[in-house]
Amino acid sequence: MSTFGTLFRVTTYGESHGASVGAIIDGCPPNMPLEPQDIQIQLNRRRPGQSKLTTPRDEKDLVQLQSGIEGDRTLGTPIGLLVHNENHRAKDYSETDLYPRPSHADWTYLEKYGIKASSGGGRSSARETTARVAAGAIAEKYLRLTYGIEIVAFVSSVGDAHLSSSVSDDDSEEEVLSSEFINFLKMVTREDVDRYPTRCPDDHTSGMMTERILRAKKSQDSVGGTVTCVIRKVPSGLGEPVFDKLEAKLAHAMLSIPATKAFEIGSGFRGTKVPGSKHNDAFVLREDGSMGTKTNWSGGVQGGISNGEDIYFRIGFKPTATISLPQETAQYDGTPGILAARGRHDPCVVPRAVPIVEAMAALVIMDHVLIQNARKKVTTLPPIIVERPIPIPKPPTVQPPIVKPPPSKLPSLILFIIRVVHFLGRFPIRVVRSLRLFIIRVLQAVILLLKEVGDVEG
Repeated sequence: MSTFGTLFRVTTYGESHGASVGAIIDGCPPNMPLEPQDIQIQLNRRRPGQSKLTTPRDEKDLVQLQSGIEGDRTLGTPIGLLVHNENHRAKDYSETDLYPRPSHADWTYLEKYGIKASSGGGRSSARETTARVAAGAIAEKYLRLTYGIEIVAFVSSVGDAHLSSSVSDDDSEEEVLSSEFINFLKMVTREDVDRYPTRCPDDHTSGMMTERILRAKKSQDSVGGTVTCVIRKVPSGLGEPVFDKLEAKLAHAMLSIPATKAFEIGSGFRGTKVPGSKHNDAFVLREDGSMGTKTNWSGGVQGGISNGEDIYFRIGFKPTATISLPQETAQYDGTPGILAARGRHDPCVVPRAVPIVEAMAALVIMDHVLIQNARKKVTTLPPIIVERPIPIPKPPTVQPPIVKPPPSKLPSLILFIIRVVHFLGRFPIRVVRSLRLFIIRVLQAVILLLKEVGDVEG
């Protein structure tokens, strides 16, 4: 996937040797002051060709804002930005048509998609992190303006050259991390970091790192290292247990950066060597009346939620995979051969990884700030009570009794007359006529009488 974030969503595009790389940022709050220079500062720190310790590829990395900005203010609509690739040389990668580079993504991309970029690493190249840094600069400005949050990353090791205060030389000690290192995290600034090409803010250690990187470069080889990052003034309550814990999202973000191989937060693996009585962070009441911790071996996160202390973590970067030193390997068809890769590559990626780490940290914190603010907004609303009308029982409807009219006597009377007439038919005609006439008149009188009686009763 090329999209990161839940409410602050960043989608990046572009390949190492394509026309451009860029991003769409969705979810940026409106009316925030934003100028191209706010983004360009971080892109300049990431761009290649900065010193003899980095790749000689010369890219200006000038950002162009395409949408979501008007009058140097964000509109709340998606922000589109792009950076043109200007100094790409596809011909330097003809060998990769035959050989998958060892420990690179050539083979795995081909296995997954059935096709791969013919030059450079395509989407697997660190070139795509240009868009991440641009997006992170936008998130970082909002965090700085709204909360005063500070994000500072620095190189803490290259090969065997370590920043002395970041590791203990004596594993038998029960101290989690040195007090010098913890104080250093509270004070270090980007200005301190950028004074050195290695981005390690210590004279002695930076000198050793420089020597180690140049030695790898001279031998056409590469070397790895670590980057440490500290995030200060983070509000408490950020993080979404259980699967989106804050340290889990930070690990997700950091391990999505090319060449990363390890992540640890707070005391990290060092914390596994000390007893709980040393490692537990006791609570104290701060001068401002808020709760804090006496120590911070948790790295500012407990239970997956920020506790208001500084968040600090370390990321391990492997040596650059593409090197010019000839290597015995195999072609795509399995034929053994020797690969001596060409192209322009960093002998050590960690100096240029510093702003990438800062950018991804900003994206994580920004996303969780918006999520937490949304939750707070919901919890401050009054409860919605739906009043349902109480049904009033209706009195039962009393149906009037059905009065059936008395059966009429006329049908039976008529039947009687018919039977009499049929009976008289048995006698002589003369007698019958006299009797018929008499009976008919009597019956007519009776019928009239019955009708009168019925009218009176009705």
